[in-house]
Amino acid sequence: MTKTQGLRMPVDISMTILSIILMGGNYLFPLDIVHEILGVGLFVLWAVHVALNRRWYSALFRGKYNPYRVMQTVINCCILICTIFLMISGIMLSNHIFTFLDIQGGLGFARIAHLLASHWYYLFMSLHIGLHVGMIANKIKQKKEARGESSDEQIKSQDTVRKNIFRILLAISCAYGVYAIITRGVWKYLILQQQFFFFDLERGYILFALDYISIIILFATLSHILAAILKKNR
Repeated sequence: MTKTQGLRMPVDISMTILSIILMGGNYLFPLDIVHEILGVGLFVLWAVHVALNRRWYSALFRGKYNPYRVMQTVINCCILICTIFLMISGIMLSNHIFTFLDIQGGLGFARIAHLLASHWYYLFMSLHIGLHVGMIANKIKQKKEARGESSDEQIKSQDTVRKNIFRILLAISCAYGVYAIITRGVWKYLILQQQFFFFDLERGYILFALDYISIIILFATLSHILAAILKKNR
């Protein structure tokens, strides 16, 4: 069990990094085969992720459902659905790795499905991250309590200052996340107002990464706040 828990964090981090890179489409690489290789890598990590969390999936139809569990189940199942659509459409659009399948038709559908599924996947992935923020914070708190730091007044005062600074930075990041959604036109992809992916080369790759990281922070924060409310009311 300890080995499984030790694997989860590196797998989740790798999946998040790959997802951010893949959101740039083929514009980030001189060869489009790199996008395909990274896409296959993401699906392999997804298979590992599902295997590590197989107990959660096997318990889907057992036990009672409170509002928090409903929220968690909807987010996780939506991610899984988006992943399946990404995998199918990615195979259909492949120009290198899966050409041996010789898929001829349905390319128009596959292109739109890939664009739509990738952005909804990114949104639900961000919400999913927010569900685990509380768990990570609790672990850090438990470690501090085990070291006896929670009883030290000076450390408590320093923690309060750090928390306030963190909250200010978080608020700024979330506000920038809203700006990034608008300027990158993410909302247009989510409702198919724009059916072709556009990468603003003038803004560069660093700003692209910052924009999409801020979008993760925005939706993860919203998910964390809603989860905390649902747990408290429960």
